[in-house]
Amino acid sequence: MPTILPALSPSEAPSGLSVEGLRSAPLPAPPSALTETDTQALRAQLAETTVMRLREPLARRTTLRVGGAAEVYLEPSSEAELGAILSFCQARSLPWMVLGRGSNLLIRESGVRGVVLCLAHPSFSQVEAVEGSLVCGAGAKLKTVAIEARRHGFSGMEFLEGIPGSLGGALRMNAGAMGSWLFEVLVKVRFMDGTGQVFQKPATEVPVEYRRCPLFRDHIALAAVLRGPPAASEAIRERMDRFRRRRWKTQPHQPSAGCIFKNPAGIAAGRLIDELGLKGCRVGGAVVSNVHANFIINDGNARAGDVLQLIEVIRAKARADRGIELETEVEIIGEP
Repeated sequence: MPTILPALSPSEAPSGLSVEGLRSAPLPAPPSALTETDTQALRAQLAETTVMRLREPLARRTTLRVGGAAEVYLEPSSEAELGAILSFCQARSLPWMVLGRGSNLLIRESGVRGVVLCLAHPSFSQVEAVEGSLVCGAGAKLKTVAIEARRHGFSGMEFLEGIPGSLGGALRMNAGAMGSWLFEVLVKVRFMDGTGQVFQKPATEVPVEYRRCPLFRDHIALAAVLRGPPAASEAIRERMDRFRRRRWKTQPHQPSAGCIFKNPAGIAAGRLIDELGLKGCRVGGAVVSNVHANFIINDGNARAGDVLQLIEVIRAKARADRGIELETEVEIIGEP
């Protein structure tokens, strides 16, 4: 499962800001998790409609546009196919992870061992209104969810329009923006465990934390029922437009992973980083945004290691100057 980057100790952390010109060295690919026999057996059991690719580059599948390759990349074509893949992985002790639309995600250059699953097939992306609620597949784009909610007169989901992710990823991260968050409008969720079994729970029985839903660390969201207060479509549209204008003014337009750090107690992370004088700080092609300091942007030439080094520069400065230990909001995956 995903590996989270450990914090460096004070003695290991970078000191000062003299990072201009630094660049991370590419990392070698990690040892394979699948043998040739595993790969052939997996391919033999897949339906013709399921996409399978080996050494699939993942940088183009993330909003930050950095990172290595997936050892095996799969787009299952149905819930039954997904369950069969998970059963296969369990039987052979193969690691797996789910990739959404790649926002709020940083993949190391060494890539991801094992199986990377993406619910990009249309069977996981349906959104429809049913009995006063919105029933959404986990692969649905959040923008699509917001637009369909507006079309059917459901308010409370306007904030989703500007988040470049999928519903499954938003559930995993307990996504929120503009003072709202997904679990406010969640009624129930359908999900699968690592053996391929399917379950359903009401939202009230799913514990959540700030920018995290522990259930989806080792379970896969399949679909969710969302419900918001009824409102006129034009009123919903006006609110969506207002949020869109605010994002355009306050967030960078270059490739990024969204907010890098969670807000520490008492201060917004972006404000803290700005006060530390780190706007414009750079390692290789990774740069602290001048628009919003809690965003690290890719100037077009960044590598994952550049971003990781810059994250540690920021953490070291916050620790040294303010005694604040910043915790990453962006999920960091891949072999260290």
